[in-house]
Amino acid sequence: MICASLSPLHHPPLITLTSTIRAKFETQFGKDADDGPAKPYVLPKVIASAANPFVKHCLKLRLNSSYRHAHGSVVVVGTTPIREIYQYHDLTNDEVTGIESLLVLDKADIPEGLESLDDRVVRVNPVVMKKISGLQSTDSVEAIALMKLPKQYLNIDDGGDCHEWFPSAHRILVLEGIQDPGNMGTLLRSAMAFKWDGAFLLPGCCDPFNEKALRASRGASFQLPIVSGSWTSLQSLTKHRGMQVLAAHPHSKLGHIQASELSPNLARSLHDTPLCLLLGSEGSGLSQRAIDACQLVSIPMSGEFESLNVSIAGGIFLYMLQTESRNPNF
Repeated sequence: MICASLSPLHHPPLITLTSTIRAKFETQFGKDADDGPAKPYVLPKVIASAANPFVKHCLKLRLNSSYRHAHGSVVVVGTTPIREIYQYHDLTNDEVTGIESLLVLDKADIPEGLESLDDRVVRVNPVVMKKISGLQSTDSVEAIALMKLPKQYLNIDDGGDCHEWFPSAHRILVLEGIQDPGNMGTLLRSAMAFKWDGAFLLPGCCDPFNEKALRASRGASFQLPIVSGSWTSLQSLTKHRGMQVLAAHPHSKLGHIQASELSPNLARSLHDTPLCLLLGSEGSGLSQRAIDACQLVSIPMSGEFESLNVSIAGGIFLYMLQTESRNPNF
């Protein structure tokens, strides 16, 4: 957490970071963490150089998944997702997930809805803003936030109490080998929009906190419970929660494989059944393991279309299979 001392009339000239965050900088830049008692890392309230260590830290958080998860921090670009995440966690009184710092352009107003974060604001020039955002133009970028990974995100090994992974598990989206960050973010946002209870990411999926996934999800990655685990963990979840597992499969590729067609009648018949919906990778589709383990369901289509983009097909499934009380058409 970032700590600051405010005077009644003026912002402080410096932000003092806790020893935990300082340790991250020491690890990055090679200082021995055991070299004497920790001194607070001091971050200026104004950053004018793209060579500043904090800028380099933010770049690695944005570009490197391993670094991001090791440090437990994410760079979120853009006022809209920052505001959505902030307002959601403010409403849920979540004190664990929070904004560590808010980067705002020199002399610009703090974006509407984020004024209470003035003690965490760091002023930067357009060069620094462009460097950290990775965008060619920062005309529409009012703010960048450094945020903690949400407590709703779990990266699990086999084992553990699967009852604790999701507060509710009536509808869980399962993704297998989804490597396109745009599809990942869109699917998470759709799951959030249709009030699914969470997402389970099998091996081969991209990081849901990848910059493009964050842009597509517009904050859903910080609101929807997400668990990253193995097939063994998924099987433990479905067994202990008594869940049926459906998998979306293109109608044109069924061959002799038996599959149900997605329809209002099918959705109604599954209203009271806890469900996992599994979506396969964009290129190769479902793995053989998924085909063998799941009840296959296809979207009926006319014409010669082979399949739909996974995020489009997923949106249809997520809408149709939401519980009856949430779907006004059923």
